[in-house]
Order: sequence, then C-alpha cells, then structure tokens
Amino acid sequence: MKRNGFTIYLLTFGLVLSLNISCQKQSKTEQDLQPVSTEAKEQTIVMPDSNQPAPKIKFEKVALDFGEVGPGTKSNDEFKFTNVGNGVLKITKVGQCCGVVTTMEKNEYAPGESGIIKVTYNAPAGTGPQMRQLVVSSNDTTNPGVRLTIKAEIVPKIACKPERLKLLLDEENAGCDTLTITSLDNQPFAITGFKSTADCITAAFDPAIKATEFVLELKVDMEKIQKNPKGSIDIEMTHPESNIAFVQFDVLPQFTVNPPLLIVFNAEPQKPITRKVWIFNNYKKDFEIASATSKNNTIKVLNQSKVNNGYQFEVEITPPDQQAQLRFTDTFNIEIKGGETKALVCNGYYVRSKTSPPKDKAVDVSNKPAGSPETEK
Repeated sequence: MKRNGFTIYLLTFGLVLSLNISCQKQSKTEQDLQPVSTEAKEQTIVMPDSNQPAPKIKFEKVALDFGEVGPGTKSNDEFKFTNVGNGVLKITKVGQCCGVVTTMEKNEYAPGESGIIKVTYNAPAGTGPQMRQLVVSSNDTTNPGVRLTIKAEIVPKIACKPERLKLLLDEENAGCDTLTITSLDNQPFAITGFKSTADCITAAFDPAIKATEFVLELKVDMEKIQKNPKGSIDIEMTHPESNIAFVQFDVLPQFTVNPPLLIVFNAEPQKPITRKVWIFNNYKKDFEIASATSKNNTIKVLNQSKVNNGYQFEVEITPPDQQAQLRFTDTFNIEIKGGETKALVCNGYYVRSKTSPPKDKAVDVSNKPAGSPETEK
C-alpha cells in the first residue's frame, strides 16, 4: 500500500517536471520568434553608419545686416555655403518670411561644392530696427535646419510736413493748404505718384522735375472727405533710398455721441433700465434733432433737453424676453435735422444665474462727458 503511494508520487512529480520543461522550451521558442518592436526598428534605422557618405552644410555667415535703409527700398545680398561632407547635399526647403525673397540655382551639391542663396530684402514703410529669420532645411542629419537672420534699421530719408493732416469741415478746403516733402540727405528726387484714400485729397505734380524739396498744393473734396473721415496719402518718388512716403489724415467729425457704446449688465427681461446719452456739435454750432428712435424698439426716450453745443437724452432700455438667449442688441438712431444720423449701439447681457438674488441696478461702464451729472440707474 505504501509502495503504491510512493509510485503514484513519483509518477506525479515526473509529469509536473515534464510539463515545466515543456513550457520553458515553448516560452523560449516564442521569444525567439517574436518580431522586433517598432521602437527597436526605428532605433536601428537612425543609427548612423560611419561607412556611409554623409553631407554636411556649412555657411560662411548666418546673418545679414543691411544697416540703415530707407522705407520701401530693396536691398540685395547673399548667403554662401559649402557641402563639407562626403555625401550629396540636398536642400529640401528654404523658409519664407515677410519682406524677404530668396532664390537658388539648384538644390543638390556634391561634396566640396559651394552654393549661394540670393536674398532680396524689401524694407517696410515703418521706421526702427527690423529682424527677419528663415530656416534652410536639408538632408544634413547633424544640422537639418539652419536658421538664418536678416537685420536692418529703417531710417527715413524723406520728411513730410505736416506729418499728419488734421482736417476741419467748417473751413475752406478743410483747413488743408500745402504739404512739404524734403530730402533729408539732400539727394534730389522726383515725385511719380500721389494717391489718397477714396481720392479725397489730390495734388498736381510734374514727374519730370527733380529737386530736394517739393511744396504740393493740396485740394480736398469736401463731399468725399465726410464719407471717409480717416485715411492716408501715398506719395511715390524716385529717391534712391526711399521710394514712398505716407501721410495720415483724419477729419474732426461734426457730431459726437457720448457714450460711444451703451452696455447693460445684469439685465432682466422686461425690467426697464434708464441711461443718459449726449450728442454734441464739435464745431460749437446750434442744431436741431429731427427724431430719436431705436431699431428694435427696446430703447425709448423719456426726456430730451438742450445743453451747450448739443442735447441730452434720458432713455429707458427695456430688455426683451430672454428666450434662452444670453444677450440682446439694439441701435439708438439720432437723426439730425438737415444733416446726418448718428447710430449708437446698445449691448445688453442677461443675469446668468436665476437662483442669484435679483439686482435693482445694472452696471453702466460707458463713458460720461466731463462735468455731466451722474447717470441714473
């Protein structure tokens, strides 16, 4: 009986040992047959082979400094480079940047061969220091993206006086007489073009005449200038270091509405809010109001009174039913008798949380003219 038990134990132990050896063999076989991971493959591929030829790009300089240049002028220079490696260099891309144009004869260079990237820099109209950068991409694995820098100092070579035109509607020719254009380095030039916004301002000139200073007689179209109260004059010229000049202009409007925007916070549907609105004549002239209405009928005039150089309106703003909206808008139109209509936009924002306690007053962040009475809430 004991012998049979021992025999059974030996058989069981042998079976377990056999199964364990078999599992170990199977595990090793599966490990040997398991494919190499993607990460391992990528690491194997990117490992450099010292026996393979490799290109290497080397620039003589990585920065160009054009120094002082005039607004609107063009400057030319170049970046020189050499393939100092022992493989074929392939330039895949030369990056772009504002005001810079680059050209190359070809994209592939043998070992020891040199090349050139030609650069044309178009100076902007402004003044002050300027810097641009572009990246040259190639198959040089040690330096696949070389960053090149372009610098310049924009210095005006032409002066315009006045520098900005302030135009008035109640004066002849909008109070605009002459514009003087002077060469700051005493180099003579000719005026070849004169263009203003919507042709509001014109001037006569002779492109055949060269001088170091011009005095232009300006002519203002009073009808066009009222429709275009802000703009600029572009003057083209042949100065060797400044081929264009800009002069801004703006018109003092006849009427000003204050505040320029009505904003209502914490609005609640159908709960009126009062505000005050002023309209003034900037030329200190009397005028009359023809009407004052709102586009969506949410703004109603409660009171209208005359003040110095204008009128004061007390208006009532009634927010419409919310209807799941977060805000509402309207336009308050003030029509001036025999003149223009001034539009005042109103933006209202509803109370977001209905659980919060109701607020009796809404916040008014609009501007008020100096010395005006406090706005009623």
